[in-house]
Amino acid sequence: MELGLYSFGETTADPATGYVIGPQERFANLMEEAELADQVGLDVFGIGEHHRPDFSASAPAVLLAAAAMRTKRIRLTSAVTVLSSDDPVRVFQEFSTVDLLSNGRAEIIAGRGSFIESFPLFGYDLRDYDSLFAEKLELLVNIRSETMVSWEGRHRAPLDRQSIWPRPVQQPLPVWIGVGGNPPSVIRAARLGLPMALAIIGGEPARFKPLVDLYRDAARQAGHDPAKLPVSINSHGYIGEDGGKAANEIYPYYVDVMGRLGKERGWGPYSRAQFEAARSPRGSDFVGDPQQVIDKILYEYELFRHQRFLLKFSIGSIPHAKMMKSIELFGTVVAPAVRKALALVPA
Repeated sequence: MELGLYSFGETTADPATGYVIGPQERFANLMEEAELADQVGLDVFGIGEHHRPDFSASAPAVLLAAAAMRTKRIRLTSAVTVLSSDDPVRVFQEFSTVDLLSNGRAEIIAGRGSFIESFPLFGYDLRDYDSLFAEKLELLVNIRSETMVSWEGRHRAPLDRQSIWPRPVQQPLPVWIGVGGNPPSVIRAARLGLPMALAIIGGEPARFKPLVDLYRDAARQAGHDPAKLPVSINSHGYIGEDGGKAANEIYPYYVDVMGRLGKERGWGPYSRAQFEAARSPRGSDFVGDPQQVIDKILYEYELFRHQRFLLKFSIGSIPHAKMMKSIELFGTVVAPAVRKALALVPA
């Protein structure tokens, strides 16, 4: 199993001190975090795309290109690229550039986005939410397989034997589909024969098993070999040397983030009981000491038999030193133990 982490480059206030980290400092920290993740042997480092004041990462490809210059072996992915409001030609060119700079380590996780700010920002109608993604995904897949592209759709100017450069080191450039709990999105990824990154950021992971089963069944029906289509599970978490202390450290950041999102989306207040349920052995979040996180990764592997696990390690603007410690524990303690345990599991 590949193990990695991802971030949105949070720029929220520290709930204890009120200090608000600026984007320049956040980007500098992000590069150090990517470098450490590479050094401690993690497999993947992801940066997501948002267009809000509480997240600094609106241009993941730029940040991943910078990370390519600071790392040697770790794979570099978006998490996600909001393809619905972007231009597939530019997305391909940007990530081909990252791939060339990193000597073949770039990936795209394409998604529709969990926030809607990018749609009016780039002049798109939310009523076209699904058709935008379907059409642009079709074009992106076409571009990565053909140097000379002819294409026509509803939401973008047509291409008539247009050549698209540069071409990446990897052939083809990896494109994953990021999904939440939407079955049509799962089926779309399966029918296209693209890997699926499933976000589990609430509820019991066992409830998501039917989606993974659906993905593999739909892939098989479409003529693809499910064994060749990796699945990634992406979840929130934080690792400390002591589980109880780690929970107490991260809880104020969870309350702050979930409280603000709750006001936007009409959720009720986020409680300590909800937090504890989420980090329990059968909950969605990976908050605790290394052994607790190891046990939960292995539990989810029994459910999903997935090939990748990504941890969102920055819930709110956690102090940089604490994030670095969490990354260190993930790479030096959790990852080796998980790999050793899975090496003993029959294929």
